[in-house]
Amino acid sequence: MTKEKGSEPSIEEIAKAMDVNKEELVFSFDAIQLPISLQEPIYKDGTENIFVMDQIKDNKNTDDKWTEDLSIAEAMKKLSKREKDIIARRFFDGRTQMEVAEEIGISQAQVSRLEKNAISRIKKTYK
Repeated sequence: MTKEKGSEPSIEEIAKAMDVNKEELVFSFDAIQLPISLQEPIYKDGTENIFVMDQIKDNKNTDDKWTEDLSIAEAMKKLSKREKDIIARRFFDGRTQMEVAEEIGISQAQVSRLEKNAISRIKKTYK
């Protein structure tokens, strides 16, 4: 297209020639950028460097969260099958005690008691 026109084609012209919409083409161009290293310096003042890694923050996957998840997984291993099931449904699936009671065929009071005992055992594991 550049040879035919004598200049760079526009995004619209390329999209039309390829029979794709303009947005898809723009996303494709963005996707072909070269990756950079997390160790790549983005700022230097002679004494201190700031790297790409210093500018990226992941609040969801922190070391503390990872350790906490491992601790919870270990504590869950010490629960009975029924307690694990109740804790999983309540706190990982977000169900109410009434919903859990109906699903597993026991009363809400029993769910409450089993949940309370399980949480108590998990807390003892943490101490």
